[in-house]
Amino acid sequence: MPRLGGKWRPSLWLVLGGALAGTLVLSGLGLIAFRYLGEGIGFRRAAVMVGLVIFALTLVPWWLFLRLLLRPLSDLSDFAHMVRLRPRQAHTPPQRFGTQELRQVGQDVAQMAEALQNREMTIRSYTDHVTHELKSPVTTIRAAVEMLEDSPDLTPGDQELVRQMRLASDRMQQNLDTLRQAAATREASFGGASCLADVACVLELPTRVQAGAELTIPLSREGLQLVLGHLAQNAAAHGATCLTLSCAQAEAGVQIDICDDGTGISEGNRDRIFQPFFTTRREEGGTGVGLFIVSTVIQGQGGIIGLRPGRDGAAFRIWLPRG
Repeated sequence: MPRLGGKWRPSLWLVLGGALAGTLVLSGLGLIAFRYLGEGIGFRRAAVMVGLVIFALTLVPWWLFLRLLLRPLSDLSDFAHMVRLRPRQAHTPPQRFGTQELRQVGQDVAQMAEALQNREMTIRSYTDHVTHELKSPVTTIRAAVEMLEDSPDLTPGDQELVRQMRLASDRMQQNLDTLRQAAATREASFGGASCLADVACVLELPTRVQAGAELTIPLSREGLQLVLGHLAQNAAAHGATCLTLSCAQAEAGVQIDICDDGTGISEGNRDRIFQPFFTTRREEGGTGVGLFIVSTVIQGQGGIIGLRPGRDGAAFRIWLPRG
């Protein structure tokens, strides 16, 4: 990546030091001018005149700070925001940097964004390649298992072996499907707005909204339904019969609390539940991808999801920033 902003720019210490020195000099000259002008035209008129001149000259460092600091930082923030919202698209990094330090920061941020985009492309390419290459062998194994199941000459031991092969092939197919779903979630964009009332009636579990049913949530209806749907499925798999939701305004965002009355999450598993493919229900068909997808959607919108301490059931808290 070429270096950003090729022309010379002053150092930050020079800008700040020059502004401070100019302020001190301007104050000193103002006092001197006030003293001599006051004797000639009157101190009141001299105070007004000196004040207006100082105010006009103070606009110069204000303009410099705006041009050299505020605008470059705003452009860099907008660039980082666009990369976060649309990581698969190519974004032109800002080229306007007021100081050497800001130019270096911009260079580092642009290189970091490029590295993240390359990593995202690598993960997506690897996922597509693996799922494509394994699809045909799994289909062949499933067809062979079906042929063996129809054979009348199998001993009880052979029948058990074929049954295990069937379970293994089903498991492989399920893992491929969930892997594709997880990859699709990483690529999808769920920007928009919705509310709990939009999705509470379509969840797997009976749902009760305690507060904030109509409060605007900075997440599309599809994204909110995906998040709450996986949390409801996870709760139902652990014995829950009811889901309780609430939404409230939080600092610079919206906070959503999700609680169930299931068996809860053990202390030893609390730090691992959002890891991909971690599950305590592998024998029952659990894939360990549901909560990972939930975390991916929330993080993709710049939010945070975590477990809340509780005695009964599982309790999650989601924070999403305002758009």
